[in-house]
Amino acid sequence: MTAALVFSTALLVALAADRYVGEPPVRYHPVVWMGNYLDWAGKRVQRLAGQGVAFTHRGHVGSQTDFKAFWLAAGVWIGGAVVVLIAALALQWCVLAVPGLLMQAIERATGSIFGGFVGSLLSAVLLGCLLKPMLAWAMLRSEVLAVEAALNPAHGGSLAAGRERLSWLVSRDVTQLTEAQVRESAIESLAENLNDSVIAPIFWFVLLGLPGAALYRFANTADAMWGYPGLYKGHNWQWAGKWAARADDALSYIPARITGVLLAAVSRGVAWKTLRTEAARTPSPNSGWPMAAMALALGVRLQKPGVYALNALGRPVQAPDVPLAIIYASKALLAGVSIALVAIYFLNTLLL
Repeated sequence: MTAALVFSTALLVALAADRYVGEPPVRYHPVVWMGNYLDWAGKRVQRLAGQGVAFTHRGHVGSQTDFKAFWLAAGVWIGGAVVVLIAALALQWCVLAVPGLLMQAIERATGSIFGGFVGSLLSAVLLGCLLKPMLAWAMLRSEVLAVEAALNPAHGGSLAAGRERLSWLVSRDVTQLTEAQVRESAIESLAENLNDSVIAPIFWFVLLGLPGAALYRFANTADAMWGYPGLYKGHNWQWAGKWAARADDALSYIPARITGVLLAAVSRGVAWKTLRTEAARTPSPNSGWPMAAMALALGVRLQKPGVYALNALGRPVQAPDVPLAIIYASKALLAGVSIALVAIYFLNTLLL
């Protein structure tokens, strides 16, 4: 098998494992390990930084320029990223080289002509298993559908149950959300995490292999834990979270736009100019793209009061919109994987 076939097969194995096996146990999940490190490092940064927090007369959180907090956080981020890259690179080298070398030795010893192929296939399967924890489509789909099920009175659901289930997906306060707003938040989370948990890791896997996917998940996890423009859970991340937020913005820039375009393409009713205009309405330079594309595809309004309103003239979200959003996201993923396989062939065959 060529390198292109090995990496293509690995991607398909990872997606199959995601679909039929699911997430690894928490104690063995590398993204959980990343989160544990970031939790420990974040607490140390907060202790050592000594940030001064002040409230303006309007109630907004502010802080003085705090380069100590910024560079402390940047340092522990870089340290963690280096460890992730080295570990991923070492694992990739092992699963690509060792099985092939072993099977070639068996081939020479036995005269079999299939040893090299078997070794490459084994490498692809092992690489796919290592890639799987970086992808979380099945879990994302399941959690979004669980929010809708929790809202459904026919299945014993209620608004309170829907809010509770949504709290598993989002960091915002859900206690005052209406039923429509719970569904809005679930659809927004689906669209945003289609990029963060699926399309972006695949994008970086295509370009840089397992180290690329692992680095992206580390950066995205750091942004989720540190990337807040003020107070969060009693800590001030105004400066301590800047590096993590900007790193995630940079690594998500192209994938977020790809995700938005894929969603627009599979819905067949979203104009590029409209998508670009709506995507710019969110404070984030990236999350607006998949969320705006989903809002336009469904013809609904997705909003965070006081922050943004996507497709403001659209209708309120209704129960059938959640499974339809899942369908659009699934089609976008299928299209994205097809493009990724072509890109892997191009990068590993035509350019090497």
